[in-house]
Amino acid sequence: MNAPMTGLAMMPDLEPPRLVDEEPAVVVSGLTKRYGDFTAVDQVGFTAFPGEVIGVVGESGSGKSTLLRLLNLEEQPQAGTYTLGIKSCAGVNLFTLGRFESRSTRVRHIGIVYQNPHLGLHMHHTSGGNVAERLLVAGERSFHALRRRARAALDASEFPMDRIDVPPLTLSGGMQQRVQLAKAIALEPDLLLLDEPTTGLDVSVQALVLDTLKRLQRDRRITMVIVSHDLGVIRTLADRVLVMRRGAVVEAGLTDQVLGDPQHPYTQQLVHAKL
Repeated sequence: MNAPMTGLAMMPDLEPPRLVDEEPAVVVSGLTKRYGDFTAVDQVGFTAFPGEVIGVVGESGSGKSTLLRLLNLEEQPQAGTYTLGIKSCAGVNLFTLGRFESRSTRVRHIGIVYQNPHLGLHMHHTSGGNVAERLLVAGERSFHALRRRARAALDASEFPMDRIDVPPLTLSGGMQQRVQLAKAIALEPDLLLLDEPTTGLDVSVQALVLDTLKRLQRDRRITMVIVSHDLGVIRTLADRVLVMRRGAVVEAGLTDQVLGDPQHPYTQQLVHAKL
């Protein structure tokens, strides 16, 4: 058997044939992030098309969350390129943008749902106000437009409208995640990042959140990258999956293929541990 491959460029099955001639929504190449002598993300790359969901799995410390922070332009890598298929910065490596342009791109084109809702929400503001804040940052100034667009985003995330003026602090974990999701999709982002979105939720609530995400992906064709330790979540949502270990991708391909017939010993270990 050949030695395990450690880079996406060496995995020909990572990019399945496309049925239509479509431009990529996200292209990442050679992404590397070091903290001193520690390499958190090591030469990671992938391509995602509009409406596609990429899952990222691996044990704690494998680099999953660091990868998501890089994609959210929260951190700068030591090496690598990252482009979005949007006209305003077509072909531009997002890591080369200035501070203002980077912030604008992040607000308008990238949404994120954190594992901990406290990172993404003002817990004492109203739920509607949390969503409206993102619209305000993007330049919306009409009160009626803010209210209308916030309600539309909350409705799309299946949040109950009779609780729009309730602060997230008083809501359940599942409802807080719905507010985060509404805030993330309010501007119809080109890329939605999800960091363990169902962790800590009851099974029934997890199912509701996953159903909402599947509907959004189907109806709006939002490209998503989801990080999760739960392989069931990845199987439910992801079209393709990256398996990370010690910052590097050790296996990648179609979700059913990778999780159903894992080739790398580390992937086999992950899958068998969940059986």
